[in-house]
Amino acid sequence: MINTVLYDMDGLLLDTEPLWGESMLRIAQKHGIPITWEKFKETTGLRIYEVTEYWSIKYPWDGATHSDVAEEILDDIIEASKRAGRVLPGVIRSLELFKKNGFKIGLASSSPARMIGALVEHFGIKHYFDEITSADVVSLGKPHPAVFMHCAEALVSRPIECVVLEDSVNGCISGKAARMKVIAIPDELHFDDPRFTIADGKLRSLEDLDMEVIARL
Repeated sequence: MINTVLYDMDGLLLDTEPLWGESMLRIAQKHGIPITWEKFKETTGLRIYEVTEYWSIKYPWDGATHSDVAEEILDDIIEASKRAGRVLPGVIRSLELFKKNGFKIGLASSSPARMIGALVEHFGIKHYFDEITSADVVSLGKPHPAVFMHCAEALVSRPIECVVLEDSVNGCISGKAARMKVIAIPDELHFDDPRFTIADGKLRSLEDLDMEVIARL
């Protein structure tokens, strides 16, 4: 029986996904790193410290270390998210619904812990989560299942008891690899991506989520 729900953050809880690219470009340009939107494909799925380390090898620059650049990007994305981000439609309703039905609620994100902490506090949703897990605490980020497994273990939940809510293909792969049920909530641009067939269900918005959807898993 499913009694635990694990949320992703960027693109699912908060409308912060597009802001990542803007922050990365802004800081890369500041340091003379020749990054373009097209080159982001080279680092899809990597965590921010892994991204800047990759840049330092392929596009070496003088001055700041790759860790310093990652920290600058984090500072920028946190401030940009506070300024321009928002809680996505259906998020609060879904969190209230799971609370009402006695679910354990976790947040499992590939974003760094200090970003997660700053944003869930800023947007007033931290109190809904019984456990918050960042990929900082595991050896590999999504699509590896470690972040979801770590969060479930902290909640004392077995994989068979968990449903993952994700907006990305890599996140869906991660949830399935953890042997959990997965509901995909892609953005409109990627809704018809056939790779989302890996999920156990697909919704257009968290506004469409109810206990009947969970019962059908």
